[in-house]
Amino acid sequence: MPEEPPGQAAAPQLPPPYLPPPVPVTTADGGRRYDGITYARISGYRPLLLDLHAPPAGERPAPLVLWVHGGGWAEGDRRYPPPTVAGDRFFDAIVRSGLAVATIDYRHSLEAPFPAQLHDLRAAIRYLRLHAAELGLDTDRLALWGESAGAHLAVLAALAPARTPDGVDLEGEVGVTDPPSGGIRAVVDWYGPTDLRSAAAAFPAALAVPPAGHPFTALIGADPAQRPDLVRAATPLTYADHPAPPFLIVHGTADRIVPHDQSRLLAERLEPHTSVELVIVPGADHIFAGAPDVDSLVQRSIAFLAHHLAPDPGDTTGALSG
Repeated sequence: MPEEPPGQAAAPQLPPPYLPPPVPVTTADGGRRYDGITYARISGYRPLLLDLHAPPAGERPAPLVLWVHGGGWAEGDRRYPPPTVAGDRFFDAIVRSGLAVATIDYRHSLEAPFPAQLHDLRAAIRYLRLHAAELGLDTDRLALWGESAGAHLAVLAALAPARTPDGVDLEGEVGVTDPPSGGIRAVVDWYGPTDLRSAAAAFPAALAVPPAGHPFTALIGADPAQRPDLVRAATPLTYADHPAPPFLIVHGTADRIVPHDQSRLLAERLEPHTSVELVIVPGADHIFAGAPDVDSLVQRSIAFLAHHLAPDPGDTTGALSG
């Protein structure tokens, strides 16, 4: 074995920034499930994981929905939709429509401040595009669906540029660095904050408890007054006056965490530039608590995504089940 030249040490072998997909589990109905895919590894942090639920493998790749969980940016888990939605049945319902759904973890605000969360989401998009053929995915037909803090991130991923005029990097170099993370076909926004200043002012003080404290301050990682560049960069309305993919925005009138005016503001700003469906749910609190029929909201959201991810006329490379 050749020796190192005097005075030179061997270069350390850094771990790869992501891992290849594992072998899938076949579900009872012939679908495919990939559990715990390491889509990014960052020194000093836990591995970033995603799960993928996909229809049975066929001749045509499946369009993809990427689900982004909520939790005030400080908690939450890729495996669990909000408690008002029926767990695995939620992901199963998406797959039954002919869509694949990936669910991701991302760094929480006490692990790393913004824009780390957006970097992670965009890294997951890039990873899934890199491995699309192996996973049987059509990532040219990719939509985002988030709830609460996850909706905030989904909207940013669909609208925000790679870098702001203030110089804030919103793309990052986490995990896979190519192909690009843009080209989102549609967005479902469930009760996400869109104007961070007014949303932060409306947040109930009684809920700003340790260790995270005020979720908006924890997200920015500093007093927001001291980082106006990050507040602007993290505010979806900053980017709402430009061409955008179609949006479905759903919010309850009794939401005490994120006022439903946040969704009205976004819809009004987007309407000149894209198709927007705004659904206001009377009497529903955050996570649609108190809504009489949450399942109908789930089904409407899935139908919206299936419509916008359907093959273009004359395209025979992709198809959805009806």
